[in-house]
Amino acid sequence: MPEAVDPVCGMKVDTAKARYKHVYKGKIYYFCSEHCLKAFKENPDYYLEHGPVGMPHEH
Repeated sequence: MPEAVDPVCGMKVDTAKARYKHVYKGKIYYFCSEHCLKAFKENPDYYLEHGPVGMPHEH
């Protein structure tokens, strides 16, 4: 099973079954949820520079 790491939360994602993905600067990123995808789209350079920050918390 091809896997990728969600750049927001660090979870492993099966790329063959991933429902959430986004192309940024020519690379495909895979996400475990719509929430992580939205967080990445809002500030992609932050996650690419700092790495996964764990599961985001809703307030």
